Amino acid sequence: MKRWLAGEALTSLAVASLRARLDGPRACIRMTLHFLLVVSLLLATQAGTLCYGQGILTEAIVNPGFEHFYNLEFPQSIAEFRKQLAASPTSADAHNHLAQSILYRELYKVGALETELVTGNNPFVRRAGVNPSVEDQREFDELIAKSLQLSQAKIDANPRDKDAYYSLGAAHGLRSSYLFLVRKSWVDALKDATAARKAHAKATELDPTFIDAKMTQGVYAYLVGNLNFMYRMLGFLGGFRGDREGGIRILQQVYNEGHRNSLDAGIMLAAIYRREKRSSDAIPLVQTMIAACPRNPIFRMELAQMYGDAGNKESALGVFEEIETLRKKNFAGFANLAEEKIAYSRGNLLFWYGDFDAALADMKRVVAHVDRVDLNTGVLAWMRLGQLHDLKGQRKEAQAAYKEAVALSPQSGAGKEAKGYLSRPYKRKS
Repeated sequence: MKRWLAGEALTSLAVASLRARLDGPRACIRMTLHFLLVVSLLLATQAGTLCYGQGILTEAIVNPGFEHFYNLEFPQSIAEFRKQLAASPTSADAHNHLAQSILYRELYKVGALETELVTGNNPFVRRAGVNPSVEDQREFDELIAKSLQLSQAKIDANPRDKDAYYSLGAAHGLRSSYLFLVRKSWVDALKDATAARKAHAKATELDPTFIDAKMTQGVYAYLVGNLNFMYRMLGFLGGFRGDREGGIRILQQVYNEGHRNSLDAGIMLAAIYRREKRSSDAIPLVQTMIAACPRNPIFRMELAQMYGDAGNKESALGVFEEIETLRKKNFAGFANLAEEKIAYSRGNLLFWYGDFDAALADMKRVVAHVDRVDLNTGVLAWMRLGQLHDLKGQRKEAQAAYKEAVALSPQSGAGKEAKGYLSRPYKRKS
């Protein structure tokens, strides 16, 4: 689930790169910050999932807190991690786990744990910010500060404590995500992301068989390897050159041989395979995720998008039918899934396949009850509805839809894009 954030961020990386080439030196900073988003989100995974398996995850997730976490059951996940923290108050990992669940609960609320790869949108970096309560922000800060303190104390006592470096990197990674997404403190977030990478590199230096700690290094290597020379020379990256293919190999190793991060590495690989136009390779990985976390509807939604991206429209629509069936049968995790959320994803797929009448019907279904979906989905649905009307030559209806998108979230990326279509009709690129 977390790596679907990466899917959006990876797409944004390419977009930012193009803009940078067009906009000049100032865009270097924007490119670096987009890169930071990718890295900081991925580093958060290092909080220590306990999911085992040799590539096929033959055993269940053994930590009940993470079983709930990966099935998007955040209230239960938080409650379980509170128990674990109370039982082990000097555990840095316990502090990280609770902080992670608090952060991702907020991401889930705003629909930030999903991608829009099939649609070509990358709304995550352009959506409205994450706004946790003051109490949640305070607790998150305290948890991370305590984790850093506990980890550093262990390192001071034993400079060869690889597990302490691992926990240290996890805390830095989580704080990096938080600083970027909540505080908008981009430079500080990048510093934390770099600190996380270095801490995990130290862990594998101390123990080369510590496969799980290689996750961060694999992600970094792949992402930096995709940046052009100018961006890699930026001081922020500290001379880290990256290796695109090498990064993929590292992630494959973590998926096949890791314990804590096997699941996360698989999700990350799926996102990368899609970006590399290898959706057929990504599909079996996502099917594995579905088997490991059957109550998580996002994985099935992503599977449908992957089928669509691979050119298999019928299989994609079949997955949507399966999701609808699970929802109607009140299957755990699906009972509260809004019908409008399914309609939006299916309509998006149909939009890109040129099935405009069916897509229009789905988008109308979404906007009729836009309050049942997250803000991001609502804005995108209104914008997509306007585009569909434009493609059908219904300009008046299109402008009305664009106005609704702007009114719903004027500062979001989709809201701003919709505003542009008020004066010029949407034209689909061939």
